[in-house]
Amino acid sequence: MSRHADRQALAVRFGATDIVEERGDAGVARIKELTGGLGAHSVIEAVGTQEAMDQAIRATRPGGHVGFVGVSHGVSLDGQGLFFAEVHLHGGPAPVRRFLPKLIQLIWDGAIDPGVVFDLTLPLEDAAEGYKAMDERRATKVLLTI
Repeated sequence: MSRHADRQALAVRFGATDIVEERGDAGVARIKELTGGLGAHSVIEAVGTQEAMDQAIRATRPGGHVGFVGVSHGVSLDGQGLFFAEVHLHGGPAPVRRFLPKLIQLIWDGAIDPGVVFDLTLPLEDAAEGYKAMDERRATKVLLTI
């Protein structure tokens, strides 16, 4: 789900087959339309807002899974609504050290290029500006250099 052409192009590069620009009720309806009325089997919520979490849960089919990454801020869950949605909700700290050796090898071998997600490069001393750019949606990911 994206409204930004550069992010949409990156999603397609990584295998996305459909791009949904709608949000909220319209976004959920579009997901249901694309899935024959069922909803998505698996959804990743990576924004961390109430609206994004609600949309993720409602766009997931009964029995499906929502994985949230990062730490949500200001999000509260309606227990009864989650119960009747019949979705599995998963989140928590990522075991980075478990995956790091394999990921580093994949990068070293040229199998993946993590650099394509960076759309702004700043010196380390401008890290605060990098966070501001991401918060204001002027950047997706910022590469800090020394």
